[in-house]
Amino acid sequence: MLLLAKAALGLGGALVLAGAYTLREGLIRVDVDEYRSGGSHVHMCVPAAMVPMAMHFVPKHTLCDAAQHAREVLPALHAFAKELNKLPDVDLMEITDGEEHAEFRTRSGKLQVDVDSPDEHVHLRVPLSTLDDVVGQLEDSAPTA
Repeated sequence: MLLLAKAALGLGGALVLAGAYTLREGLIRVDVDEYRSGGSHVHMCVPAAMVPMAMHFVPKHTLCDAAQHAREVLPALHAFAKELNKLPDVDLMEITDGEEHAEFRTRSGKLQVDVDSPDEHVHLRVPLSTLDDVVGQLEDSAPTA
């Protein structure tokens, strides 16, 4: 009985630590609503900590290929993500074209992309630390010249 209690305590502690880590890293939120016949309505929250971990399961040649294609912009993206993290909430860009509207901004340590048009609404929220982690892993996967 004592062994069962220790196992339950260990499992419970592991779950609490995993939950705390997930909350610290934040959530990636994706909302897509298509306003047409048969349109999709996708609303999804994913723990941001999953993305860098999932990248370890991507085949090495695929990451290498992605890094090769993006090698010219990776240093700029890395610096961009790091510097955005230092700034307070900021509106980066707003684009309006007729009835279509897009906004790019940071709020509470997250990059927000909001795109609204008559046919669809797309809203994305990604923690800036996750962007930095992904760019860092791509830089590490880049072939050396």
